[in-house]
Amino acid sequence: MKKNSLNTRQFSKSIFMIIGFLAIIILVSAFTLNDTNEDAENTNAAPQAMPVEIALPVSETITEWDEYTGRFEASNKVDVRARVSGFLERVNFKDGQIVNKGDVLFIIDNRPFVIALDQAKADLAQAKANLEIAQDNFNRVENLKETGAVSIEEFNRRKQALEYAKASIQLSQARVADAKLNLEFTRVKAPISGLVSRDRVNEGNLIDGGSSNSTLLTTIVATSPIHFYFTSSESDYLRYVRLANNGERKAVRANGLPVLIKLQDEDEFVHEAKIDFVDNQIDNSTGTIENRAILPNKDLILEPGMFGKARISGSAEHKAIMIPEDIIGTNQSLRYVYVLGENNTVTSKNITLGPLHSNGLRIVRDGLLETDQLIVNNIQKIRPGIAVTPVETNLKTKKELAINQ
Repeated sequence: MKKNSLNTRQFSKSIFMIIGFLAIIILVSAFTLNDTNEDAENTNAAPQAMPVEIALPVSETITEWDEYTGRFEASNKVDVRARVSGFLERVNFKDGQIVNKGDVLFIIDNRPFVIALDQAKADLAQAKANLEIAQDNFNRVENLKETGAVSIEEFNRRKQALEYAKASIQLSQARVADAKLNLEFTRVKAPISGLVSRDRVNEGNLIDGGSSNSTLLTTIVATSPIHFYFTSSESDYLRYVRLANNGERKAVRANGLPVLIKLQDEDEFVHEAKIDFVDNQIDNSTGTIENRAILPNKDLILEPGMFGKARISGSAEHKAIMIPEDIIGTNQSLRYVYVLGENNTVTSKNITLGPLHSNGLRIVRDGLLETDQLIVNNIQKIRPGIAVTPVETNLKTKKELAINQ
């Protein structure tokens, strides 16, 4: 019995040892599997490099343009006033029509002026009769003077009477000419060709004429060609002078300097003009100088008083680096762009900007090379030093974007 009990105890002990050993194996396997899963999870959670588009800056030979806002004015404008006073008998045009030089616009009652002309003609006829009498009287004493049959006093009196009669003729002729002119002025004619305004005085009104305070009847403006006035700063003026002195641009006051103009509802500078006047001094109050361009207006789309924007050459031809404005960052007064650095990391470059070019890109004066690879998207999601995955692309100008659309 004791021997069987001892065997039973040994067998039980062996069973417990086997079970303990299996438990240890299971625990070790569990920990190993857990470490393996954690390593796999850590490997999957490693951050991926952000994909970004990169492109070289646009490098072209360009001419820089300066833009100015200005206003159109008529090339000629006349306030139509009568040269004589009287009752306005008839208005001979429609408001807003095109008139030609010499067209009769207003007619003033001419009857008083016809009477004045007849009176002047009568005075002239009377003066001619007086001249004949004075001439006959002088001829008589002229023959008697040599014989001494007439006194010197009588001779001189008749000679003076003859000269007075001649002067009266000239005076009467001048009065006739004046009366004819006043009669002609009763027909108020267009002094220039152009677009007439409305009649400011209606028929039947008494108007004043012949003075600076004469009644304004209407206005006429000549709008073909038309003028465009704009002002440029003193610094711009000096820059243009120096460019001209270096032979890189026409002289400031050279006739025919090209100007391109666009209206408020236009996207492109489609109106071609030429500068024909630059003022002779800088305005003391504004520090600007006035310029005038002249351009044809055959379709009469341009009206005096309209605003427009002028563009003129502001530099000689030179090679320039240009980039889109939406990739330029700001740090207080500094401007910067992100470029692709070594090992595909992000690098920041400070740049000096120039004006916006006509192709829609911003000119870079300094800080950027032609070979720099610009990062052109995800600008807000990146920072210097982080790794990225570059994807090559090309920058597009405003014209190319319009074609693609």
